[in-house]
Amino acid sequence: MNLWESLEMATKTLVANKTRSTLTMLGIIIGNAAVIATVGVGSGAQNFIGGQIESLGTNVLIIAPGNRNSRRLGGPPQTLVLDDAKAIASQVPGINGVSSELNGSELVRYGNQNFSALIFGTMPDFLTVRNFEVETGRFFNELDVQRSNPVVALGSDLAIALFGNTNPVGEKVRIKNVSLEVIGVMKPKGASFGTNYDETALIPITTMANRILGRQSPYGLPLSFIWVRVANEEGMGMAQFQIENLLRLRHRITEEDDFFVQNQQDLMNTFDAITGALTVLLTAVASISLLVGGIGIMNIMLVSVTERTQEIGLRKAIGASQQDILIQFIIEAVILSVAGGAVGIGIGMGGIFLISLVTPFEAGVSGMAIALATSVSGGIGLFFGVVPARRAAQLDPIVALRSE
Repeated sequence: MNLWESLEMATKTLVANKTRSTLTMLGIIIGNAAVIATVGVGSGAQNFIGGQIESLGTNVLIIAPGNRNSRRLGGPPQTLVLDDAKAIASQVPGINGVSSELNGSELVRYGNQNFSALIFGTMPDFLTVRNFEVETGRFFNELDVQRSNPVVALGSDLAIALFGNTNPVGEKVRIKNVSLEVIGVMKPKGASFGTNYDETALIPITTMANRILGRQSPYGLPLSFIWVRVANEEGMGMAQFQIENLLRLRHRITEEDDFFVQNQQDLMNTFDAITGALTVLLTAVASISLLVGGIGIMNIMLVSVTERTQEIGLRKAIGASQQDILIQFIIEAVILSVAGGAVGIGIGMGGIFLISLVTPFEAGVSGMAIALATSVSGGIGLFFGVVPARRAAQLDPIVALRSE
């Protein structure tokens, strides 16, 4: 028998026992579906987190007051002031912008409409540093900051929530009983790490401190964060080193820092490492199903050898060689594995599509993952099909013909 005849006979045998063949493939189907879905979701998670960080900028440094321990134990201490940001802007080379921020959550009112929003008191450089753009109207300028002008730029969702489809520029809203003129509406930015920037209100930092929060400090205007955009990613390490040294000198620090600097690139690398490790772990767990499926194939093939003893004896009696019998049973096992793998891949990709519909993950699977899954399935069938195939090939034809 040639290979084509063996393939045809193996296919006919499997089709004649549809139910058993389907149940035999079930383990391989589940294993492949789980592996493909896990790899796809892991890839989607990495892309999602990477997109979240890139939307803020990978060449951005975030400076927060207090150290990580002090922020965990209580509220953020007021150890950063506006003069710190000005010193960074003037004394640290290789940066494109510095954005000072004083944040708080307040109720924004217009007529009978109320909306709880995150209020950003910031500087004109906010647009450059944070990658924001104005859609309608304008953003506030240095003169607005110097005079603590009561002006506000609304996030796109906040503007719709308060004004509907009406252009809000020129209208007045109230934040904490302070009347502010709407001078602009921002382009949609989306959410990042739990903050929906389209539901925020942006006002001059001096207006935020003097009129909204009423914060006073003997050391200057306190800040929630300082964002620094570095000219290029290659200069991130040097800029961070210089900023840390500058702030230590300004704050006269001799022991533990009263601030910490978060490097966005380091954050991305950390998240990539975590999601990559979780993907590998979950894929390894899902791969156990493939092993179970392979054992199931071997078990069913051994049963098949027992059931088809007379058929094997008859074929050997009329001239079939051990190699012919061996090849047919190996082909049957490989067909079961590859077919189960193909079905599992289809189910896994369908699952990824559903996940991408109900989650923000843009999940996808590379051709390499599909080819690898198919190869593994075929290899499992070949590996676990050898034992029953050898057993069938070694049957004595006379003993096989006498069996009932």
